[in-house]
Amino acid sequence: MRVIAGTARSLPLKTIEGLDTRPTTDRIKETLFNVIMGYVPEAKFLDLFAGSGGIGIEALSRGADECTFVELNPKAVACIEDNVAFTRFKEKSQIIKADAVSYVRGLKKIDYDVIFMDPPYKKGLEKQVLSVLKDKEFSVDTLIVIEAALNEDFSYVLDMGFDITKEKRYKSNKHIFLEKRN
Repeated sequence: MRVIAGTARSLPLKTIEGLDTRPTTDRIKETLFNVIMGYVPEAKFLDLFAGSGGIGIEALSRGADECTFVELNPKAVACIEDNVAFTRFKEKSQIIKADAVSYVRGLKKIDYDVIFMDPPYKKGLEKQVLSVLKDKEFSVDTLIVIEAALNEDFSYVLDMGFDITKEKRYKSNKHIFLEKRN
């Protein structure tokens, strides 16, 4: 795994051993950032279920002002710390060892430009995060991106006050792009 573009382009990133995380492939990451590129420069980026931190680091490399990485697994947190140090994004990064739902619940208001989440598939964790977000005040127009299994149903988001603005399907998974209705 590596940083694809920007100031840290081509730098290799560590991943943790085992199947606890599924790093987003370079090809899918490139497609994702082609879609969200207009949101990234100078953005405040939130990477929930951050794994090794590859998505947040890619955002920083492509011009995001700051990134908050939220990850519960201690091995993954250590991996994010190493990757952030290696790519020289320590000053622009905040690494939180916490469960994503609790972290979002603790926010007074949502002031992130982009919220990316890649939770373990088929556990309903993205739905839990969205059920907290639906009741929060958003101070900016936030793009929410969820990486999920291909057969995951997101029809429930409409009842929560979110609109699906785009869906991008790949061979083994998909990205859902949401915005909160005003």
